[in-house]
Amino acid sequence: MQRGRNSFPRGWAARAALLATVFPALVCAQIPAADTRNTITPGTNTHFTAAHPPSLAVWEMRRARLREQILSAAGLNPLFVRTPLDAQIYGRIVHKDYTVEKVLLETLPGLYLGGNLYRPVGKAGPLPGIVSPHGHWDYGRLENTAVASVPGRSINLARQGYVVFTYDMLGYNDTIQTPHDFGGPEEALWSFGPYGIQLWNSLRAVDFLVSLPDVDAKRIGATGASGGATQILGLQAVDERIRWSAPVNMISFIMQGGGACENAPGLRVGTSNVEIAALMAPRPMIMVSDTGDWTKNTPVEEFPAVQSIYQLYGQPGNVETVRFEAQHNYNKDSREAVYRFFARRILGDTRGDAVVEKPFHPDKPNDLLALQGRTLPANAVNLAGLFEEWKAMSRQQIASLDDAALREVLRAAVSIEWPDRVEEAAAPGGIVLGRPGAGDRIPAVWKAGARPGTTLVVDEEGSAHALRSPEGASAAQSGAGVLAIDAFQTGAAVAPRDRSGEFFTTFNLTDDANRVQDILTALRYLELKGPGPITVVARGRAAVWTLFAAAAAPIRVRLDADASAFFGSEREFREQFFVPGILRAGGLDTALRLTRGER
Repeated sequence: MQRGRNSFPRGWAARAALLATVFPALVCAQIPAADTRNTITPGTNTHFTAAHPPSLAVWEMRRARLREQILSAAGLNPLFVRTPLDAQIYGRIVHKDYTVEKVLLETLPGLYLGGNLYRPVGKAGPLPGIVSPHGHWDYGRLENTAVASVPGRSINLARQGYVVFTYDMLGYNDTIQTPHDFGGPEEALWSFGPYGIQLWNSLRAVDFLVSLPDVDAKRIGATGASGGATQILGLQAVDERIRWSAPVNMISFIMQGGGACENAPGLRVGTSNVEIAALMAPRPMIMVSDTGDWTKNTPVEEFPAVQSIYQLYGQPGNVETVRFEAQHNYNKDSREAVYRFFARRILGDTRGDAVVEKPFHPDKPNDLLALQGRTLPANAVNLAGLFEEWKAMSRQQIASLDDAALREVLRAAVSIEWPDRVEEAAAPGGIVLGRPGAGDRIPAVWKAGARPGTTLVVDEEGSAHALRSPEGASAAQSGAGVLAIDAFQTGAAVAPRDRSGEFFTTFNLTDDANRVQDILTALRYLELKGPGPITVVARGRAAVWTLFAAAAAPIRVRLDADASAFFGSEREFREQFFVPGILRAGGLDTALRLTRGER
């Protein structure tokens, strides 16, 4: 993983040791000569490297943080209320050794998910269940080619003794109320996008499967390939009900996903799909790969990295790998590898290579489509209606949280932390501050005072301008210590930063989020300087940065930051303070509430 800009809302004491281990490239220089937030801007095709946590305790802390990060990026922190699915199961087709039915689920009020339910004939329940998203095949869950057959694997798994639910990605087959890929700056502010909705649909798919009387809720597996595997990685990371997993041709250090449904803002800040896959540990998982796509290195790179996490639990044998000579696929070879893994792990079947795929003949597409000859229910919403519903649910949820929970939600949304330590080094004209192992560099001027208390002065044009301002001059004359900083991309911290990469905010914090972090780092520096009240003085845009920093800080500060010109509209957040997820976390109302501000 390329750099350590992570938020650890709990367990501060272990954070420095963790960063030094997870991000070893940055350990040798605590405060680098150039801010790595400018010089290292990873993207979906960056070649990431493995992390090696030193202990299970350190990994467990990291694991909790990553789960929170995934949910926050998905817009599901906290999770929405699970409303009734009102499952419609109909159109049953009976074959000799399996049946298939159409399914329509209401996963959110007015949002419908289509799928098919495959069940074995003549096997007594309760039976293990498998959730199976389809990935980016042209025909979605109806794809039936030599490269990938979703009905083929579903039929064979049902024959082998599983209840299988295969369901749509957005914009495919029956799930047509939104496009597949969508979103812009406004949606990002609310963490509203295809990744989060599909993760929610996957959670609801598990809800549906475990509700069936013929399914054993304690024996649930998951499998999918390509974009379907991306869904599985997120699902298994946040839902412990997934006890066995078979992600196919997706876990990679060299490619992280190619569409909006795989690249929510904030999802992979400081991490990659390999570490996300390791969140399955110690539950059994097989990593299926091939020589013709981005999983070509799995046996020598990705698998050892994931297995090292399983080793922390003392169960390295619970993760397996197999690679085939093929292009990107979920073909017969890959499917049979998954059948054997599930048979051995779930069913206790020791026949090994005797577990093979039997010939199959999928039903006609029109017989599998849930909406063939039907229309969506009358309450179905379109994309705009769903977005408005998302906003309303978010506002209601945020209003119900207590201050401590709300502060955690805000920190996760902005991907910021309260550092355990702050490094300080001398620099021409002042000092530089930074978090151990994080690679950040904050130019600053520190003037010690004769009386208790300190003042942090922040200006959108940097420290020199801050100290020349009436507020800065007054602080300097007060007799208390004064710290003025060049927050990210201000004053002496202005530097080239390549923001042109596709899905930039999936892997990198925005400038405004980094500014909030720098202010938090400065506040922590002042707290560590010694006892006494801390005052923060800021004007203009910097007043907004400091308002949110003060809201996220675990200490009380005296805030002298006139943000009254900022009313918290969507347009203002887009143009003046762009941080994905900030409105999902309550926006300006959250900041004012946590600082006890009044408007």
